[in-house]
Amino acid sequence: MLRRLVISMLLAAASMCAVARTRPHYGGTLRVETTGDAWQPPNGLARRLVFDGLMQLDANGIAEPALAIDAESENRSHRWEFHLRSGVHFHDGTALTAGSVVASLNAVCSSNCPWTSVHAVGTSVIFLSDSPMPNLPQLLALDEYRIALVTSDTTGASNVGTGPFQFAGAANGVITLTANESHWQGRPFVDKIELRDHRAVRDQWLDLSLGRADVVDVPPELLRLAREQRLSVITSQPAVLLAIEMNDAGPLANASLRASLGFAVDRASLSNVIFQHQGESAASLLPQEMTGYSFLFPVVRDLNKAHELKGGLNVSPLILGADNDSTMQLAAQRLALNMQEAGFRVQVTTPLHHLDMILRKVDVPDMDTGAALEATIRRLGETPVSTEQTAIAQYQAEHDFLDKHSVLPLLFLPRGFATSSRILNLRLDSDGMPMLADASLEDAH
Repeated sequence: MLRRLVISMLLAAASMCAVARTRPHYGGTLRVETTGDAWQPPNGLARRLVFDGLMQLDANGIAEPALAIDAESENRSHRWEFHLRSGVHFHDGTALTAGSVVASLNAVCSSNCPWTSVHAVGTSVIFLSDSPMPNLPQLLALDEYRIALVTSDTTGASNVGTGPFQFAGAANGVITLTANESHWQGRPFVDKIELRDHRAVRDQWLDLSLGRADVVDVPPELLRLAREQRLSVITSQPAVLLAIEMNDAGPLANASLRASLGFAVDRASLSNVIFQHQGESAASLLPQEMTGYSFLFPVVRDLNKAHELKGGLNVSPLILGADNDSTMQLAAQRLALNMQEAGFRVQVTTPLHHLDMILRKVDVPDMDTGAALEATIRRLGETPVSTEQTAIAQYQAEHDFLDKHSVLPLLFLPRGFATSSRILNLRLDSDGMPMLADASLEDAH
């Protein structure tokens, strides 16, 4: 009997320790490093912390109220009215108004917007469009449309927002953000975030090992290595599309030539060799788990079909551009070899202008299929065609877009991050980005 009592007490104590270990703590400085631009949409880490949107996405990618408390659609989704949350202020004390929301949206979206016009009417923001906007609430939750204060002495949006953190300064490559005590969703747990962007992965990992960083990037091709080195790694579902954009003028004005290149690429080799088995072969804009129909787009290489579509045409040398990143350059070189086997001459370069093709990564938001498809097409710089909100209509819209052969999907890639032992409760958002505003530190005081 005594033995059982002792065991029960030990188990209870262990349980209490586990709860204490995971209970959020207030205070401390969270140190984050990234290869990307902290302010650049989509998914700049500082941008996500400093600015709020009219809407936000929950853990399942469903739009819910943020700076707007509700939304109403009229005229078959040609008109939307969003009612603003009262009592919200920008970090400098300026009140959030419908006019400030409109000024911000006009500053960040001057063309290829999901709306035709946006207006302030009282405490509401009105969106109008010549085409239906059934996906507007979800689109307004994207990073591109977060709200920043626009003033007369700025040429565009500033770094003043309404978010859980406010910009405190930047020096020696470090962006400092401090907790917004009066955020409408409540104060975040940590007092401060120090963020280094444009930082090489090797330097990030070194800082993590020396206790100088708490959250660092783990690119897909390094996920296996990170686990072998016993880093504490968290990964997302497929969140990034690797694709080639093709210029439909110049040497590739002929659609059959662009289609030929699609059959020439070897996605499996790209995934297995360059990205170390971390990529999923893709011939669609959205992953299978999101749509249920992506398997209908063929991903298998067919050199015979590539030669058939090329038809013996003599094509001038093609220029394929890619970021000056070792993995992207390796991927571009392998793709160039694939294309050469189909009879094309391809030169790989790093400058991203005057190109016939460009290899790039496109963030794919985790939303319902219609909204995700529209957002992805807009991020590719194209204007989507409004469709019915049915799986058949969405499949047909994606098929018609890809049938132009101006975008060649290759792989879906996950996001990955490594964390220090002092960070608690770090989770990834529905789009695979770290939810830094919800994280806390074990040694906070």
